[in-house]
Amino acid sequence: MTAIAKAGGERGRTSRAFATPARRVGSHRRPEPTGIQQWLALTRRMVVSMAKNGALLVALIAPLVFTLGFYLPLKFVMQVQGIDYAQFLMPIIVLQAMAFTAISAAQLSAIEAVTGLSDRLQTMPVAALAPLASRMTGGLVRSIVSLVAALAYGYAIGFRFTAGPWQALWFCLLSLAVSTALALGADAIGTLSKSPEATSQALTLPMLIFGMLSCGFVAETGFPEWVRPFVRNQPISQFSFAMRDMAAGGVQPSTLWPALAWIIGLSVVFLPLAVWASVRRK
Repeated sequence: MTAIAKAGGERGRTSRAFATPARRVGSHRRPEPTGIQQWLALTRRMVVSMAKNGALLVALIAPLVFTLGFYLPLKFVMQVQGIDYAQFLMPIIVLQAMAFTAISAAQLSAIEAVTGLSDRLQTMPVAALAPLASRMTGGLVRSIVSLVAALAYGYAIGFRFTAGPWQALWFCLLSLAVSTALALGADAIGTLSKSPEATSQALTLPMLIFGMLSCGFVAETGFPEWVRPFVRNQPISQFSFAMRDMAAGGVQPSTLWPALAWIIGLSVVFLPLAVWASVRRK
């Protein structure tokens, strides 16, 4: 019995020597997601949320409202003046759709701020710029949906790209660049205000004023002399000039560079503001 017990003890010590220590069970750390993986996860969440709450449906319907509301009242007046109004109007329809997505981006950032989601993400091991990048990517998805819808409605009323596929591509890229620049500024305002309603009201009026006092709806000659310099040189008009050239005869440096300068200038101002508003500690 003593020998058997001794042998059993030896086997027990041997088995314990080769066994995994209890303190090591489950001690392996899970790999922490990279900033890119966090951005992709947050973007996926945002796109799914937009699909469920109807934001993407609104992105499809809004350009239709703009097309009918702007085209039908003025098309006969413009036809009398010999203007192909569908071709003339298409840039401002697209730009209004892009501005509408920027307002939606501001509302989203305000909702995340007021509900505490932004504060919670700051206390978690999440890359500092991942939330902002995901909101911008989600806004870009929404802008692409609105752009495709606006072009489809434009084709229904007679708009055509006659300058070739490359100019059409530049038309789309310029539209999305404008949308992204505006979304950066809107996101910063929404994050700082923490009020979706106030943010929407604060952004809607300036965008309407710039839209109406632009060469997007009527030519510069349709405005009084004293306001023409502002109408001609403000960003919406410059974007409209470049986009009309891209759609019809091909963009020229005289219309391309002012539009690019406005996009770069807006981005230089809005990007640092959006980053600061997103990463600052409350």
